[in-house]
Amino acid sequence: MTREIALTFLVLASSMTLFITEWLRSDIVAILVMLALPWLGLIDAKQAFSGLSSNAVLSLMGVMVMSAGIECTGLMGRIARPLVRLAGSDEKRLIVFFSALVGSISAFMQNIGAIALFLPVLLEISRQTKIPASRLLIPMGFSAILGGTLTLVASGPMIILNDLLRQGGLAPLGLFSVTPVGIVLLTSGILYFLFFGKALLPGTPGNREISESERLIENWGLPSEIFRLEVLPGSSLAGQTPEGIRLWQEWGLHLLFVEEKNKATYAPWRRFLFREGQVLGLAGTQAECRAFAEKFGLRMLDHQADREQILLLENASFAQYVILPRSPLSGKTIRQMALRKNYGVEPLVLLSGEKVFREDFSDFPLRPGNALVVHGPWDNLRRLGREEGIALVTPLSGQPMKEEKTITAVACFLGAIGLSVSGFPLSLSLLSGALAMVLFGVLSMDEAYAAIDWKTVFLLAGLIPLGLAMDHTGAARFLAERMSHFLAGKPLTVILLVIALLSSVFSLFMSNVAATVLLVPFAIFVGQESGVDPRGLAMLVAICVANSFILPTHQVNALLLSPGGYRNVDFIRAGGFMTVLFIFVAVLLVRLFYL
Repeated sequence: MTREIALTFLVLASSMTLFITEWLRSDIVAILVMLALPWLGLIDAKQAFSGLSSNAVLSLMGVMVMSAGIECTGLMGRIARPLVRLAGSDEKRLIVFFSALVGSISAFMQNIGAIALFLPVLLEISRQTKIPASRLLIPMGFSAILGGTLTLVASGPMIILNDLLRQGGLAPLGLFSVTPVGIVLLTSGILYFLFFGKALLPGTPGNREISESERLIENWGLPSEIFRLEVLPGSSLAGQTPEGIRLWQEWGLHLLFVEEKNKATYAPWRRFLFREGQVLGLAGTQAECRAFAEKFGLRMLDHQADREQILLLENASFAQYVILPRSPLSGKTIRQMALRKNYGVEPLVLLSGEKVFREDFSDFPLRPGNALVVHGPWDNLRRLGREEGIALVTPLSGQPMKEEKTITAVACFLGAIGLSVSGFPLSLSLLSGALAMVLFGVLSMDEAYAAIDWKTVFLLAGLIPLGLAMDHTGAARFLAERMSHFLAGKPLTVILLVIALLSSVFSLFMSNVAATVLLVPFAIFVGQESGVDPRGLAMLVAICVANSFILPTHQVNALLLSPGGYRNVDFIRAGGFMTVLFIFVAVLLVRLFYL
């Protein structure tokens, strides 16, 4: 063993120790590795910093920017709602549904592209269902990686496998040769989280921070349920107005929105006409809504009796305002301001001195210092807050939606995915899509920079040079050669287990393509020496370099690190058992069907 090989193994062991113990942040560890390698003379500075321009890192940056572009159009909220109705709000059903969907798509698309499609959707579903994102993202990410074993075009290692077999003088494999193994692996991964996810996944519904809207619900005693009522044919409500039926004074109900022809109108004004077929979103008590439905011939639709249900409205929430001194609104009433008609928000509570008004206070003159609580879409709430003499005092978590840019954003995204599927480099395709979003006004350049999670970028960029060092110094080849001597004369099961384990370890600290290039010739040599079909062993290598779950070093896991709020220990806990299950299934099936 040379000095360079020994130093490489020392850096490798040190980085693993720091990742596991979390004495330092993972991105700091990666930067330390990136700087230590050239200082130790294992690679030069240009190689050390090559990770910043690598295909994986640039692809991630493109995905982050495009995901932000799609999200700012509000499209994810519109997609998430029917998917929640289809998959339900049960955690296990969501895990099974999205894991199967993403895993299947990954059979024909780069797994990072499949994650890019569904990451914003799953984050929106997490917000709507109040299931922590940390309990949904790891199963989806692992399934995307497992889906890469379904066909020979699903991932880089699979694509390059036939080239390596030809170089070794062997016949290539068919497109679906690996599919039986991939199906069992994906199914095993889904069942793994279905039965053990509760214990292995981080986060519980009770540990999230309370939102500003929830604080307003508690502090002001605001209505905490939404009831959806359909105006049936022949209903006596048709043709009437909220003011005409004295909705606020007589019934104590607040009309938050009206759904009609797949479009929602928020806070309809007092002279809004009710029509047959409309669905009314009313805030109040169940008894009040039932009485209202019986009086006017309405049908109560399903609702979720949850104190936070009112927050599930797409891009809408509560907000509190204060009337400022010398405000031009002083002396005016809600009716004179035409709050509902002009701003599309529903007034719920008015605090004037020690008096709290909760019913209809439309004709009460506003005074400096009055506090007003309303409900409406984020854009409308911000627009009201920009008026002179009134201050928005509630931080709004949502960003202004650019719904008019939805088609443009989707076109840029699908164009980028189409380019990558057509054979263009993934990084070139995704960064082109990201730039297109900036050029067409979906995002500003500042918003694009803000969308990039630099912690994830440096985590990957810092570890890529470690793979280069293992190859450059001969450490990887040294290890492979020692393993080939160890395997001489060993039983087939031992050979398969060692190859699977070696492939899994290599994939943690170098790109899976590089690990495949290094280990497939090794597997072919071992197969020829031991009298075992080399193609089966080479296939096992290409399968097992996807076994990268135990640390967030795979580009899919790295992308999920920040959105899920994960720590290294979360991947170790969930990925450790997954790694063992993966090796067991892969070795068993390759031996049964290919050797």
